[in-house]
Amino acid sequence: MILVLKHGTTRDKVDALCELLEGKYRIQTNPIFGSEQTVVGLVGDTSRVPERDVAGLDEVDRVVKVQEPYKRANRKFHPEDTVVRVRGVEIGGKRVVMCAGPCSVESRDQIAGIAAAVKDAGASLLRGGAFKPRTSPYAFQGLKAEGLHYLKEARDATGLPVVSEITNPAQMDLFEEYADMIQVGARNMQNFELLKEVGRSRLPVLLKRGFSNSVQELLMSAEYILSEGNPNVVLCERGIRTFETATRNTLDLSAIPVLKARTHLPVFVDPSHAAGVAAYVEPLALAAVAVGADGLEIEVHDCPKKALSDGPQQLLPEQFAALVAKARGIAAAIGREL
Repeated sequence: MILVLKHGTTRDKVDALCELLEGKYRIQTNPIFGSEQTVVGLVGDTSRVPERDVAGLDEVDRVVKVQEPYKRANRKFHPEDTVVRVRGVEIGGKRVVMCAGPCSVESRDQIAGIAAAVKDAGASLLRGGAFKPRTSPYAFQGLKAEGLHYLKEARDATGLPVVSEITNPAQMDLFEEYADMIQVGARNMQNFELLKEVGRSRLPVLLKRGFSNSVQELLMSAEYILSEGNPNVVLCERGIRTFETATRNTLDLSAIPVLKARTHLPVFVDPSHAAGVAAYVEPLALAAVAVGADGLEIEVHDCPKKALSDGPQQLLPEQFAALVAKARGIAAAIGREL
């Protein structure tokens, strides 16, 4: 249930209203102060809240029922777009943000060199895997804490905030120390204990859609994070599993406008994991910008043939630079910047 308040309702009156509702009906309130309108979302068992009673309160203009199971992620609760800030980098505004780096951190020199290259090409965030969840137990599992340390060194050298994937709640202290944004990967999208843990963190979260999950399931996973008090969530479409085998996954471009309509949270696209083939990454990335993505996550490696993980889908630094130049033109055509 959402209470749309009358124009001009002061913050003091909003606070008093929330205190009244929480005390009387034993629910949670979520006030959102917009530039044009203030709304109060009611979260919990709203069946005990008589619509007629709250509609008659002095501050309330009208009552809107929310049928969807996700509340805090719902655009009805939060009509204005959320802007997530990662060490000064704004995600969700006019600018399309580029996040780039290798699938895995392999050495200090490797990540330092790639970080410098992607920054020169136009990246604002540095991605790199330290803990790697792999299909095979014999595949490279990442450098773990050492990899996070190298990422921090690369950040200190370039100024690029670091995005890396967490795989276990026990790793949270390491990520709080070394990372600037926590990535929850596709395999952990419904690891609810992990979602609760990152929801209690101060760090922004990049939440990837699972390869067999619906848009609503992605939003429900975001709801877990939001419900624990962390409002800084960025969603990421990275391809879903279909019958097609020509690509690693099928990039669901339709998910971007659907998500933008249903939620206020920013939306990233990862064309690297969708394609699985470096030659397909650029056209998918450009299409993602055209349909409204707020950012791209691109895998870049200085020698993909020698990469310890996902080499076939990683771009060379010069290929990434060419992609950025083309994406800048697409962004300008739709009234955005890159």
